[in-house]
Amino acid sequence: MLKDTVRKYYAEEYNLNCAETMIYGANEEYNMQLDKKTLKTMAAFGGGMGIESTCGVITGSLAVLGILFTKVRAHESEKIKQLSQEFFQKFQEKLGTSECAELKEKYRNDEIRCIIMVDTAAEILEEIVEREMKIQG
Repeated sequence: MLKDTVRKYYAEEYNLNCAETMIYGANEEYNMQLDKKTLKTMAAFGGGMGIESTCGVITGSLAVLGILFTKVRAHESEKIKQLSQEFFQKFQEKLGTSECAELKEKYRNDEIRCIIMVDTAAEILEEIVEREMKIQG
């Protein structure tokens, strides 16, 4: 399960931020074969892009969807826009916001950190990816 894999990367042992956690977990779970340099692209997106804006689990998850479901370019892949909107909508429905600062205020504490956001994103991402992979055959 993706949730278990992202939890592994979110643990203190790996010390990854929320955005990195999502792409590292998906890379392992879906055998995306991303190299270390590509994985590092998500480093700047943690903590709501460092300014507590859009939550890093969202940006990390959208990056995964982009890698998995964009044909060549986004302009040629209408599906990616739909999947991104679906992810964003479901995340907001479950947690009430997409903003890092608001999410941290509502759900984060020193003991569990941002695990509620990580788990929620993993559940939504897994649902979308598994459905779309079945469609693709």
